[in-house]
Amino acid sequence: MKLFVPGRICLFGEHTDWAGGYRRINGALGMGYSLISGTNQGLFAEVNPHPSKLIFRTTLTDEVFEIPMTREALLEEAQKGGIFSYVAGVAYQVLTHYRVHGLEINNYKTDLPVKKGLSSSAATCVLVARAFNRIYDLKMTIRGEMEFGYLGEITTPSRCGRLDQGCAYGDRPVMMIFDGDQVDVKEIAVGDNFYFVIVDLCAGKDTREILSKLNKCYPFAENDLQRGVQEYLGTISASITKNAVKAIECGDAAALGKLMIESQAAFDRACMPACPTQLTSPILHKLLSWPSIQSLILGGKGVGSQGDGTAQLLVKDEASRDKVIAIIESELKMQCMKLTISPARKVRKAVIPAAGFGTRLFPATKAVKKELFPVIGRDGVAKPVIQAIVEEALSGDIEEICVIVQKGDRPLFEEYFHTPPPVEHFAKLSKDAQRISKYISDIGHKITFIEQETQNGFGDAVYCAREWVGNEPFLLMLGDHLFASYTDTSCTRQLLETYEKYGRSVVGLMLTPADQIRHFGTVTGNWEEKQSVIAITEFAEKPDAQYAAEHLHIEELPDDQYCTVFGQYVISHRIFEFLEENITKNIREKGEFQLTSCLDKLRQEEGFMGYLVKGKRFDIGLPHAYLESIQEFANWKHG
Repeated sequence: MKLFVPGRICLFGEHTDWAGGYRRINGALGMGYSLISGTNQGLFAEVNPHPSKLIFRTTLTDEVFEIPMTREALLEEAQKGGIFSYVAGVAYQVLTHYRVHGLEINNYKTDLPVKKGLSSSAATCVLVARAFNRIYDLKMTIRGEMEFGYLGEITTPSRCGRLDQGCAYGDRPVMMIFDGDQVDVKEIAVGDNFYFVIVDLCAGKDTREILSKLNKCYPFAENDLQRGVQEYLGTISASITKNAVKAIECGDAAALGKLMIESQAAFDRACMPACPTQLTSPILHKLLSWPSIQSLILGGKGVGSQGDGTAQLLVKDEASRDKVIAIIESELKMQCMKLTISPARKVRKAVIPAAGFGTRLFPATKAVKKELFPVIGRDGVAKPVIQAIVEEALSGDIEEICVIVQKGDRPLFEEYFHTPPPVEHFAKLSKDAQRISKYISDIGHKITFIEQETQNGFGDAVYCAREWVGNEPFLLMLGDHLFASYTDTSCTRQLLETYEKYGRSVVGLMLTPADQIRHFGTVTGNWEEKQSVIAITEFAEKPDAQYAAEHLHIEELPDDQYCTVFGQYVISHRIFEFLEENITKNIREKGEFQLTSCLDKLRQEEGFMGYLVKGKRFDIGLPHAYLESIQEFANWKHG
């Protein structure tokens, strides 16, 4: 298994993690707010299980670390300090909480600068936590990996901050909030590309002195200088950081640049007097005011603990970044690194499997495919089920749609979407009907039909779209369900917005009573947003009530309520790797190739979110359900 963990850069809110921690002693202090992002560089590793040892190889040293997987040996090594202590510290914490064997970790590539304020040690800790989690399926969320990375690092002589292990969230920005011992993490949806230059000032700073002097201002201020430090690291920094989050969400680079300038000026006023030998930062300020780059940058500030260590510059665009790097490296002889913060990749494609036999609706399905059964839309128009599903996909700004059909059924669907009525029939239609006919042809141009040669299960049907999907995330929708939102935002759009925020695969969910979950795929996990978004820790295909009660109940839900699959997913293209493995090795479940087990493998590899959709799905796969669904769907009014 291959893993990647980036470094971490603090964009805004340096020092607020430990400052906010003092609220456990002095509740009058402001909470700490920081905005961090993973770097585009990091640690690359290949990991494998080992029966009894922890083995770690890294490009940073020729030495190979090898130690028995015992708590005593790991703790002893962790307390020695150095890079191997981080590996041992995390392993010690994991072994303390879980029954695991060993690991062999080969950190075969590292392109992250070390000791430059980019949390290379934290990245190592998260890498080890992630390796244990993925290899042994410990069902940790990303937050869990972050926490074990932190626990592992503080087992060593290192005294890292609480925000360092935020690199667990990858190269996406997150806001971290520090309130005493409580840490909250909020992932941010990025509105547009932001281009940064990270600059090694090639000078020096004493981080320990900076931390020592600033910590003397806590927990209770004794003079104006200390009150100024507390105010900046509390309410002032919090306000700037919250505004920075808004700027990133809106894609407003100019506003973000101004906030960087404001943040640095406020930090200098409040904190520089507390540690003038380190925070006067002449090299940093020389860079920030260097004449040759002013027309190319939008703002800049220090990184990490501040001082003359590392700086960050926000530039206008990609071309400007190349020019800035050339100027800095030529004129100032400083080393530069690129950082791009980008929105989640746009979901352009949708896949709708519609290749089932419709056995539960036989003999009607002998005459008409169930996906072509009529329904009355909320627009009052009679249409086939498949058109209503396609329209739901288009409501999320999907650009292309692939419908998987049975072998031999393709002409039926193509005739509906691709072939207009004969001229003599078209002329007899009302103006509204003619408009609808043209509309059907228009959306038909966005639809591709692919035949499933043999019906080998839902997973096999999805796999048929592999070449069509390519290396893109895609929307997957059940072909025998209708969807209606409780709000002005369609169910599909809600799901896509969740994907855009978290940048990971997401499945739509609904609450289902315990006595019905045997009919549905079911998930469990931990809340990321209460009663809205969960980080999934397990997928289960139609579990029985006993298994669900023991393994699948989610905290804060009623005892008889579970989260089950709604019928819409946004999935990484990597799902096809796991489907291909099952198909190639003929790994079947109940005689068919299923999707759920592959979703769980994807969860282990990349993480998977669940979103409680504000809407309702209508099943048209059973006679009575079909009757009820078409009546309620036609009369649906949200709100």
